[in-house]
Amino acid sequence: MLVLVAPGQGAQTPGFLTPWLDLPGVAPRLAEWSAATGLDLVHHGTEADAETIRDTAVAQPLLVAAGLVAAHALFDDLGSGLPAQVGAVAGHSVGELTAAALSGVLSDAEAVTLVRERGLAMAEAAAVTETGMSAVLGGDRDTVLAHLEKLGLTPANINGAGQIVAAGTAAQLAGLAAAKPEKARVIPLKVAGAFHTGHMAPAVARLEAAAARLSPADPRLPWISNKDGRAVASGPDAVERLVRQVSNPVRWDLCMETFQELGVTALIEVLPGGTLTGLAKRALPGVRTLALKTPADLDAARELIAEHAGQAGQKPAAPSSAE
Repeated sequence: MLVLVAPGQGAQTPGFLTPWLDLPGVAPRLAEWSAATGLDLVHHGTEADAETIRDTAVAQPLLVAAGLVAAHALFDDLGSGLPAQVGAVAGHSVGELTAAALSGVLSDAEAVTLVRERGLAMAEAAAVTETGMSAVLGGDRDTVLAHLEKLGLTPANINGAGQIVAAGTAAQLAGLAAAKPEKARVIPLKVAGAFHTGHMAPAVARLEAAAARLSPADPRLPWISNKDGRAVASGPDAVERLVRQVSNPVRWDLCMETFQELGVTALIEVLPGGTLTGLAKRALPGVRTLALKTPADLDAARELIAEHAGQAGQKPAAPSSAE
């Protein structure tokens, strides 16, 4: 069984969209979404520097647009949604909006419009207090969580594979850097705020207003939620989770547990891939993984889809990777 996943903020790099613009239909699609968001997605994906695309209000629409571009390139026709070869979809943080479009909960236009509102709302909330995030790698999970609680930090992303992302004020994160959990490394992340914590609460009301204008459909295939790792069957429920997600922790560990329960045998990460396939390699041994980074990866992705279509319910095969 094949799972299609979409990465979250921080996966973008300067110029990562450049080679994709050579593909038919990509430039018009990005022009349409640029008009819908009031953001020049082509410029930001090809010419803007790292600091510019780090801006939450820019990064989030750029990532969702990029993921959709890659999915449209991977499959001949997404007019009626993803083909039956895909068993489930999921996204990490803002990647959930990419997954919502791919599953049919939202149209592409609705997804990019909502994510633009999300990025602006979260950037506004982040400006209230100096906050940030740091990855905690390794160490005992329970020990790390207890240590973060003692410092007043929130485990904003519990990613599995020995990775937890802590979020809080600059002072709290400085305390974490000075007193690391036993046997763990701490790496500050280049993000603009403490996402998926109470610091993002002001963004929720703005997103609720934007979501009220949507007409979500029920997912056409399992859409696995960051809230609890469960498959969501209702479009309105999916949108409600998308709204609340900005101030709630991301439980990617539970999403990967659900992939296992569904019998995942292969996982493809849409553009800009790499982060989630890296986690899968450590947490899902035996599952084939492939990250879409450039159009040169498309043929290998199609081969992987052909090999793993219709394998739902089977146990993962021997360890190997298409990446």
